[in-house]
Amino acid sequence: MKHLHIFTSESVGEGHPDKVADLISDSILDACLAQDPDSRVACETLVKDNHVVLAGEITTKAQLDYEAIVRDTIRAIGYRTEKDDPVFNAESVDITNYLSTQSPDIAQGVDAREAEGKEGSEQGAGDQGIMFGYAANETPELMPAPVMFSHRIMIELARVRHSGEVSWLRPDSKSQVAVEYGPDGKPARILNVVLSTQHTEEVDIETIRRFGRELICRVLPAELITPETEFFINPTGRFVIGGPHGDSGLTGRKIIVDTYGGMGRHGGGAFSGKDCSKVDRSGAYMCRWVAKHVVAAGLADRCELQVAYAIGRAVPLSIMLDVETYGTARLSEEEIVARIRKAFSFKPADMVSVLGLKRPIFRHSTNYGHFTKADLPWEQLDEQRLAILREG
Repeated sequence: MKHLHIFTSESVGEGHPDKVADLISDSILDACLAQDPDSRVACETLVKDNHVVLAGEITTKAQLDYEAIVRDTIRAIGYRTEKDDPVFNAESVDITNYLSTQSPDIAQGVDAREAEGKEGSEQGAGDQGIMFGYAANETPELMPAPVMFSHRIMIELARVRHSGEVSWLRPDSKSQVAVEYGPDGKPARILNVVLSTQHTEEVDIETIRRFGRELICRVLPAELITPETEFFINPTGRFVIGGPHGDSGLTGRKIIVDTYGGMGRHGGGAFSGKDCSKVDRSGAYMCRWVAKHVVAAGLADRCELQVAYAIGRAVPLSIMLDVETYGTARLSEEEIVARIRKAFSFKPADMVSVLGLKRPIFRHSTNYGHFTKADLPWEQLDEQRLAILREG
C-alpha cells in the first residue's frame, strides 16, 4: 500500500438533485415491495426546476399513487413549500409519468421457470454485468476512511437541519475529505475538508464558515485533524439557489458516492430504483457482504471481490478475488476463494433469499452510502460464515 499516499472522496446530501432523484426512485420501489414482494421495478427519475419525470419499467400487483409518493418524498427531504424553495417544492412540482411494464423477453430469463432458449428453470440474472465488493479495516464500518468521513459530515448536517437547530440551512449540500496515509497503510492525517451547504439569503458567510468548521471537527477523528488541516467552507461565498432549481438531477449518477468513494472499483450499474432481481444491485450488495466477512474474519486487511453475470443465467460467469488484497492477505488467494465458495452462493435467487431483498428496505439505503448503515442486511455479519472463512 506504499503507493497510496493521499486519497480524496466526496459525499452529497439528500437535497442534492441526483439524490432527490435516487430517493424518489427507491421510494417507488419500496411502495411496490410493501404490497407485492415479487414486484419487478426499474424506475428512473429526472428532476429539474419544478419538473419530476418518471421513466422505466414496473410490473407489480401493487396499486400506487405515484404522485403522492413523489410529493411525500420531496417533502421529507425538506423541499416542502415555496418558503423552502420557490421553484422546486412538494406543493407545486409538476410530475410526468412514463413508466411502463417490464419486457416479457427479460421476464422469461429472470423468472424461475423454463422458457424456450433458456438454460434451465432457475431464476436468472436480470442483466449481464460485473459487480464489485470492497472492505477495509480503516473504520468501524470496514469502509475506506475518506468516503466514510465525508458521509459523517453529511449525516450530521442533515441531523442539524431536520432538528431545526440551525434555521438557515437548506437541503442541498456536498462534502469532500482528503486523507493522507502513513507507511503502514493506515490513515495518518486529514489534509483538507470541503463543505458546501445551501443556505437562506440572510445568513452571512462568516456564520456559515464558523458553523461548518465546528460541525466538521465534531464528527471527524480529532487525532487526524492537525494545525495544517485546511477547511474550505462554502468556497464560492454564496449557495442560495440549489437542489433541482440550481441543477438537474438523475437517478444513478452518484454511484461512487453510493459505494467506496473511488477506493474500490465499481462495475458501472446503479442501484436506486431497481428491485434485486437486477444483479447490478443484489450482486454488488452480495460482494460487499462477502468482502466484509473476509476482512472481519481476519483473512486480509483489504479485500475486493468481483462477480460477473449473463442475463438469464443462474450461475455467475466468474467469482474471483482481485489479487489486490493489496499484500494484506494472510492466506493464499486461492484458499480465500475456496472458503468463499464454501460459505456463500452467488446465484440470484440465493442472494435475494439470504439477504431478504424482497422487503421495502431500500429507501433507507439511498443516502450517505449503501454500505454504511449497520441495520441493512448486507452490512450484518454472520457468525457461521465467519467461522467457515476462519477455519476453512
